[in-house]
Amino acid sequence: MFNKGDLIVYSGHGICKIEDICDINIAGNTKAYYVLQPLNNDHQLTIRTPVDNNKVTMSSLMQKDQAEEILDSFQFPGANWIENNHLRIQTYNNIVKSGNRREIAKIANTLIRKKHELELKERKISEQDKQLLTSIKSVLFKEMALSLHTTYETISNEVNRLLLNKTEEQTELN
Repeated sequence: MFNKGDLIVYSGHGICKIEDICDINIAGNTKAYYVLQPLNNDHQLTIRTPVDNNKVTMSSLMQKDQAEEILDSFQFPGANWIENNHLRIQTYNNIVKSGNRREIAKIANTLIRKKHELELKERKISEQDKQLLTSIKSVLFKEMALSLHTTYETISNEVNRLLLNKTEEQTELN
């Protein structure tokens, strides 16, 4: 169970602060609820979700060492690229929903590399791939930034630097 004031990752809304934990009575049943405020919405949205809700993923923010490990992982190949657009989006979305940050980072890695590869050919990734990448970066990069006491922009720039260095090394080998 999380505590009031904790920052958590809440599936679908990203990083949220637990503003309160309260009991709510619905139809004679009293349950404990988290009252969440997403960090990226200027406090316009309040989420109430049962403490024991197993339909969503709620997890603590990653630790500094895990964030460093995930950042370093961008030096290595990501997930396998799936040519079939529908199957790729379905598979990648399932990985994102799992909440496994290492696997999510592999998806981001793959999508960023594919985006860069296509841009060199003056092409673009599909709109679905673009939306998925934006969503992943919005949550994963912001979480890494919080864990590493830095900014989203710094994380994004470091990921791009790691990927660009690896791409240049591979080009030189060919």
